[in-house]
Amino acid sequence: MTPTLDFIRVSPPKNQTPDALIVTLHGWGANAQDVASLIPHVNLPDYEFLLPNAPYPYPYADTGRAWYDLRTENMYDGLNESKQLLIDWLLSLESNTGVPLSRTILSGFSQGGAMTLDVGLSLPLAGLVVMSGYLHPSVVTLNQGNFPPTLIMHGTQDEVVPLQAAIKSRDVAQSLGVAVEYHEFAMGHEINFQMLEVLRTFVVNTIGQL
Repeated sequence: MTPTLDFIRVSPPKNQTPDALIVTLHGWGANAQDVASLIPHVNLPDYEFLLPNAPYPYPYADTGRAWYDLRTENMYDGLNESKQLLIDWLLSLESNTGVPLSRTILSGFSQGGAMTLDVGLSLPLAGLVVMSGYLHPSVVTLNQGNFPPTLIMHGTQDEVVPLQAAIKSRDVAQSLGVAVEYHEFAMGHEINFQMLEVLRTFVVNTIGQL
């Protein structure tokens, strides 16, 4: 376990404080480099992207990382440690970037989406984006509060995380008082360009209202 998260930083081309930060959490078995390839397609050149690597090795490939274990015999092992590590790292970003959490979007895919929903609802972030994600059991125990607006997107043919997981995430979030924008796409367990376009619109609208 590392004491902090290593990450890829993609900054605006100009030497300026970025308009906002977008943090994106990769899924189980992926890594930050996988996410970096998508950034040009989001088309937000004035934003800074921070892509952390999860702290644990992925059991099935040397290049993969994991936020916690998903194997049946070790389900959720490491989750609490990862959550605390991620929270501490997010709280350190303002001093490193000059951008406050109130202008930071936390997003994630699959396991990263589950981390986004869990950690993001406990911090004063600008917004959350959950792509092909699911709900950690602890989220349902949250008290109603002033939560960030949340975008949930999922594929109707997702063979890894069933669509029902997104519907449950939406319903639980709404029951807590979260302002949820929800979209389904005719696709599997993936991120497509249509999803990135919806993400871009959500980010621009959310940051623009601050």
